Amino acid sequence: MQSVIVSIHVPQTPEQVYDFLDVMANHERITDHYLTNWRYTGPARGLGSRATVTAALGGAKTEATIDVVETEAPRRIVERNVSAAGRRQARGTYTIEPLPTGGARVSFTYTWVRAPLADRLLAPVVRATMRHANRTVMRRLATELASPAPTAES
Repeated sequence: MQSVIVSIHVPQTPEQVYDFLDVMANHERITDHYLTNWRYTGPARGLGSRATVTAALGGAKTEATIDVVETEAPRRIVERNVSAAGRRQARGTYTIEPLPTGGARVSFTYTWVRAPLADRLLAPVVRATMRHANRTVMRRLATELASPAPTAES
């Protein structure tokens, strides 16, 4: 399946964006419209941080794990996502680039590594649903970053 890519421009520096996204618990605040029941293990931030969530998209619910598997401050965070009892495996990559006029461009790429047959058969619908959900994530990220004091829990 083709990857889904969404992005947004924010006035914050790449370092500020990275510091927010590096904390796994902060992701709950921007994704709780489709990822709920967050449970955390491992470090609070960085490589090895992990969450188990309930993902609800397109009328279906499944347990998913999100593990941070690569980091490159302040430029990139890569997560491994596993759900559907291991039948769905994907990578979520946040890329943060400085803008020439200040601020940052934040992109999120969701790439399926393995997908259940139903996902593959309904690929256009699945991709559209993921794109919509992740565009909402980007808008919510911009709102969180603009709040007076976005907390980066340690």
